[in-house]
Amino acid sequence: MARSPRLAGRADREPDMTAGGNGGTGGAGRRPPRLIFLTLTAERRLRRWIGRRGEDRGLSAPAAGVLLYLATRPGASTGEVAEAVDASPAGLSGLLSRLEKAGLITRAPDPADRRTIRVNLTADGKAALGVVQAALSELNGKITDGFSAEELAVVARWLQHVGRVLD
Repeated sequence: MARSPRLAGRADREPDMTAGGNGGTGGAGRRPPRLIFLTLTAERRLRRWIGRRGEDRGLSAPAAGVLLYLATRPGASTGEVAEAVDASPAGLSGLLSRLEKAGLITRAPDPADRRTIRVNLTADGKAALGVVQAALSELNGKITDGFSAEELAVVARWLQHVGRVLD
């Protein structure tokens, strides 16, 4: 596979994903961390890791998110679930169909407003949730190892900030 001329000779470094491609030296002569690249890379790897842990039950990272949300909010509407997992209505519809076919959730019209669909975990969904929670506990241990509570608080604050300013 041919590399772009821009990346030639840079196989050991990540692509420049800063505005303008100049590395954003900020006048100090030091290149800041490539936070966008690092965040996107970490997100892809987290999704793959979660997917590998749940593949025996057909659970992707988005499916795990649905199960986790429903565990604390049984009977949530499809709109609430979509918002919680940051999914489009069409994308969520397909995901919920797969989870329903797998026997992990049920969908039913709300008795008070039949246009609203309510989603609940089944017994198998609750069992799958246990697998997801165990995998996430293991994952949290792996990704936080070696970092102080203060360092993790800064990372969490930065990620929340990114979510707020881009919303």
